[in-house]
Amino acid sequence: MQYHNPVLLKESVDGLNIKEDGVYVDVTFGGGGHSREILNRLGSKGKLFAFDQDKDALENKIEDLRFILIHENFRFIKRFLRFYGIKKVDGILGDFGVSSHQFNEAERGFSTRFDARLDMRMNQGSSLSAFDVINEYTEEQLKMLFYDYADLKNAPKLANLIVEARKEKAIESSEQLNDLLKPHLFKGKENKILAQIYQAIRIEVNQEIEALKEFLKQTEELVVKNGRISLISYHSLEDRLVKRYIRSGLFEGEPEKDFYGNISVPFKKVGGLIVPSAEEIKENNRARSAKLRVAKKL
Repeated sequence: MQYHNPVLLKESVDGLNIKEDGVYVDVTFGGGGHSREILNRLGSKGKLFAFDQDKDALENKIEDLRFILIHENFRFIKRFLRFYGIKKVDGILGDFGVSSHQFNEAERGFSTRFDARLDMRMNQGSSLSAFDVINEYTEEQLKMLFYDYADLKNAPKLANLIVEARKEKAIESSEQLNDLLKPHLFKGKENKILAQIYQAIRIEVNQEIEALKEFLKQTEELVVKNGRISLISYHSLEDRLVKRYIRSGLFEGEPEKDFYGNISVPFKKVGGLIVPSAEEIKENNRARSAKLRVAKKL
């Protein structure tokens, strides 16, 4: 099985407006599909750095003198690029979804389809797992988790069910969690809501929102004038942060205006929102929720 089928491949790499001798970063290497396309467009003097915190992704390393793969979370992008003497780059690509490989490896615990230990760690060396979230978070923490990251109106009930059940015995597997929650989900929508619940837990385990914010803040300093960022999001929380950052350089509130009523923002959007074609979604169902936004550094 293919490790990961890259989403919006041509559109996202087109968005970088690649210069042959430029320096680029793919912050979500995964199966390497986007990185290979970037390398295809770079000349002999070009350079590509890629990040991935999942050790499984290291198996896909590309043997190319222009390419360096860094086994780290992209929230540390500036620190690790400086290690290689890089202070400025011409463009950054990010595809923030979970890879097909992670979903399809049952023991990773990302999918509702398999019975596996609750894990969901993208970085398998990190200390916090889905098991810890489900069995150690307070009822209030679980409630806010399901509210904030899954937008579930019955979050208090779900949190209470988990807390009461774990008093009897630890909830160790996805099958246990599914069996506990399914009878209390809307009929006919059980799998969809379970997917939302798993997404919320995964976001918490991997600190995805915090990591995205830290990463976005660093792009302003890293990207050269007229350089590009090309970012693919898969859920509204991520997309909202990307959209707001491109528009205002902030995640909440509005930027301050100067005496003349002007605002200073780091990026300007390029084109409109890009989504996969019906044909791409037919070939790769996981592309259905992808949203691509491209911006140019001012």
